[in-house]
Amino acid sequence: MIPRYTLPEMGALWTDEARLATWVGVEVLACEAQARLGTVPPGDLDAIRAGRVPTAARVAEIERTTNHDVVAFLTAFTETIPGDAGRWVHHGMTSSDLIDTALGVTLGRACDRVLDRADGLVDVLRDRALHEWDTVCMGRTHGVHAEPTTFGHKLGVFAFAVDRGRRRLRRARDAVAVGSISGAVGTYANVDPEVERYVCERLGLGVEPVPTQVVARDRHAELLAGLALLGASVEQLAVEVRHLQRTEVREAEEPFGAGQRGSSAMPHKRNPILCERITGLARLLRANSHAATENVALWHERDISHSSVERVVLPDSLVAADYQLHLATRVVEGLRVFPERMRANVEATAGLTASSQVLLALVERGMSRDGAYAVVQRAAMRAWESGEHFRAALAEEGVDVPEAVFDPERSLRRHDVVRERLRGLDDGRRPPPE
Repeated sequence: MIPRYTLPEMGALWTDEARLATWVGVEVLACEAQARLGTVPPGDLDAIRAGRVPTAARVAEIERTTNHDVVAFLTAFTETIPGDAGRWVHHGMTSSDLIDTALGVTLGRACDRVLDRADGLVDVLRDRALHEWDTVCMGRTHGVHAEPTTFGHKLGVFAFAVDRGRRRLRRARDAVAVGSISGAVGTYANVDPEVERYVCERLGLGVEPVPTQVVARDRHAELLAGLALLGASVEQLAVEVRHLQRTEVREAEEPFGAGQRGSSAMPHKRNPILCERITGLARLLRANSHAATENVALWHERDISHSSVERVVLPDSLVAADYQLHLATRVVEGLRVFPERMRANVEATAGLTASSQVLLALVERGMSRDGAYAVVQRAAMRAWESGEHFRAALAEEGVDVPEAVFDPERSLRRHDVVRERLRGLDDGRRPPPE
C-alpha cells in the first residue's frame, strides 16, 4: 500500500525488517524444539540464538544469485551464527513451513490492529447514536422521503453493522492464525510433529490439521472476505454522510479542518473527501477479496501461484482496512449535525410523510384498505403537484384528519425499543490475553 494510506503501526508489521525478524523467530523456535528432541546440541542452540536478524540489503544481494528468497534468507542468517551451528537451521523443514508459519504470526498481529480500530468505531458510533437519538430527521427509501426517523437511529444501524463485521473478522483471525511445520508435501517425513507443536504453541498459532506443505488458502480468503464485508459496512456509513452533505440536503457534514481547501478553483467548496476515500478503499478491499478466492485452488500439494498475489493483497488489505476504520472514526467523532435543517426537510413535503398514518386511521374508521389507499393516494398526488398541505388535499377528498397525525413524533412513539437494543450493544472486545 502507498504511504499515503498507511498508518505507522500497521505499516511496521509489513516491512522487510519485520518479516525477516519473524522468520528468524520461527527458525530459532524450531531449533529449540529440535534441541529438546536431542537433535541439536545445546552449545549449537546457544550459537543459533546468538545469531542476528540479517539485513534486507544482504538478503536481497544473495537473492540476486539464488533467485529464491528463503534460501537467501537462510544464507544471510547463518552467516551471523558463530561456528558451524548454522547447519541445524531449517533442519527437516521446507520453505512453506517457514513462510506460512511466519505469515500466520503477522496476520494475527495485523488482524488485532484492525479489530482494535473496529472496536473504537463501534464505541463512537454507539455513543454518538445515543446522543443524537432524539434528533428527528427524514427517513428515505429510494432517495425519496418516506417517514420520519432520527439521526441516532441512522448511526445505530451502522454501529450494529460494524459490530457484525468485527465479529466475522475475529473468526477469520482465528482461522488464519495457524502454522505448519510438516516438511515436503506435509507428511512429517523429515521433521517430528513435536517441532510443529512447540513452535506454534509458543507463537500463539493453531496447527493446520492435514497439511499439504502449505497452509490452506481458504483461510486467507476468509480473512479478506471478512475485511471486504467490514469495509462495505464502513462504506455504508460514508455513503450516507455523502448524501446528507449534498447542498440540497445539508443535514450533516464530515469534519472540515482549519486551513483545509475544498477546491483549487472554487473557494466555497466543502467536499466529503474523507467519506469518498472510505468508499474508494472499500472497492479495493472487495477486489482483493476476489483475488484471495482465486488463490484457494492450488495444484496438488502446492504450487506458488498464490505467492505473488498474496505479497500484494494481504498487506494492502490489512493496511487499507486499518486506515479506512481510522478515517471512519475521525468522521463520526467530528461529524457536524444540523437538526434545524433536518426538521426543515421533514416539513418540506407538507405533511405527505404522514400518508401511512392517515391510511391506517381510515381503515380503523371502517374503510376497506383498498378504498382508503385510493383516497389517500389521490390526495397525496394532488398535494405533490400543487404544493398544498396534505391535510388540505385530504379535506378536498372529504377526509378530516386530526392535526396530531402530522406530528413527526407520532412516527417515533415506539422508538425506545430500538434505543434499548443499542444500549445493550456490548463493546464486543476480546478478552485480554491470560
